[in-house]
Amino acid sequence: MSHHHPSQPFPAPCIIDFGIIVNAEDMKRILNDLGRVRYIHTLDGHLESEGEGWIVEVFNDPNQATIVVNRSLYLNVQSFDYLQLQRTEKQEAYFDLIQDRRCLRLIPITYSSPIPESNSNMDAAALEAMVTQVLAAKWDMQLDDEDDCPF
Repeated sequence: MSHHHPSQPFPAPCIIDFGIIVNAEDMKRILNDLGRVRYIHTLDGHLESEGEGWIVEVFNDPNQATIVVNRSLYLNVQSFDYLQLQRTEKQEAYFDLIQDRRCLRLIPITYSSPIPESNSNMDAAALEAMVTQVLAAKWDMQLDDEDDCPF
């Protein structure tokens, strides 16, 4: 019995917008770019927890855990079988980290996301006035320092 081996290896996968990533290094590269995310943790399809946080570290180590605590996500790609890339109906990307019956969904929070009203209390005029005051105080301080010069 003979096995036919192609003379050239298959090209590396090319995944655009949708697909399943099984290579740990590819998973790390994708997850490292996410930054701030909304996460949804489900087990057997039932919601276990959800929240928002920052991806602090993405690593590949069989001896360490994935930890989500205090709005910080420490993601070990060894904790998951694969990462599935998907898009919502509005064409926004999200990422499902799958391990058996567990899913950790990561939804990037982008700067184009609406900013809650409570964070936008300051208008442009108020900001400009504050900057002007800071610059004026700096100039006053520099002029005071020059007055102390003996020559």
